[in-house]
Amino acid sequence: MNAKNLPDAANLQLTPQGGLHHLLTLRGLDRHLLSKLLDQAETYLSPMGEPPIRTNLLAGRTIANLFFEPSTRTRASFELAAKRLGADVLNLDVNTSSRKKGESILDTIYTLQAMQIDVFVIRDASAGIPAYIVGNVEPHISILNAGEADVSHPTQGLLDLLTIRQCKGAFEDLTVTIVGDIAHSRVARSVAEGLTTMGVGELRLVSPRSLAPDPATVPRAIITDDLERGLRGTDVVMALRIQRERIADLQGIPGADEYYANFGISSERMKLAAADAIVMHPGPMNREVEIESGLADSPQSVIARQVTNGVAVRMAILAAVTESQKCR
Repeated sequence: MNAKNLPDAANLQLTPQGGLHHLLTLRGLDRHLLSKLLDQAETYLSPMGEPPIRTNLLAGRTIANLFFEPSTRTRASFELAAKRLGADVLNLDVNTSSRKKGESILDTIYTLQAMQIDVFVIRDASAGIPAYIVGNVEPHISILNAGEADVSHPTQGLLDLLTIRQCKGAFEDLTVTIVGDIAHSRVARSVAEGLTTMGVGELRLVSPRSLAPDPATVPRAIITDDLERGLRGTDVVMALRIQRERIADLQGIPGADEYYANFGISSERMKLAAADAIVMHPGPMNREVEIESGLADSPQSVIARQVTNGVAVRMAILAAVTESQKCR
């Protein structure tokens, strides 16, 4: 597979009628569709302590979760989302996959396709895998990107948009600051794409210079290594961990103590932000490295809400692609 020769993932996602067939990236999806998915996700939320929303919308459908990278939140929430919609669920990870024995990704897909899978949820360390699979499966099958290298994590982007909208309302007047390893973060990329589409007032990306993004990938963002500038007056702060597993050469990458001293988000530093600013983190979270432990558990933190919203957003996406399958 040569990812450079693949068609643009953004052009593979919609049916001719404009429905969501695959979810590979937030890039290319318009504001109306993103808002529709967020609105649908809201209908799958119930108050904490009450039974979760359940339907039989996906009864008779089979969802295969193929995670060739470690995952806790994303995998668990996709599984719960599918089961709460009444689907059959198959989970496969790298430790049980025949890929570990040398089987190609397509042979794995073809084997499962023969078992009448309707939706594949894919996480892989290689860029281009979801789009590659889209080009090689039967047309009735949907592919959902659950994390693609450092390129894209659209469902995380959507759940973060939902969390911000719940807490802050409209996006147009907001300032959002993302702090951490922007260069290697698929979360930062997808959140930036989603926020830009939703018309965010200002997006600030703060990182050490060694972890700064290519400006071409985030053309409307302010990129800086000045944490004070990034935090001053902001409405939303998202902390990210350093993606050490994606960095070939760690020379110049700050260690944990150095990073926390210069870029860690603490209660004291949050005083620079708006008085009602919220704090987010996509996880996994390294306390006292990218975020102060007490702040992560404070009333300002909406980290637990992000996790709750993750199930609802993934229910909405599964519902949307299933509806598109019925219309084809």
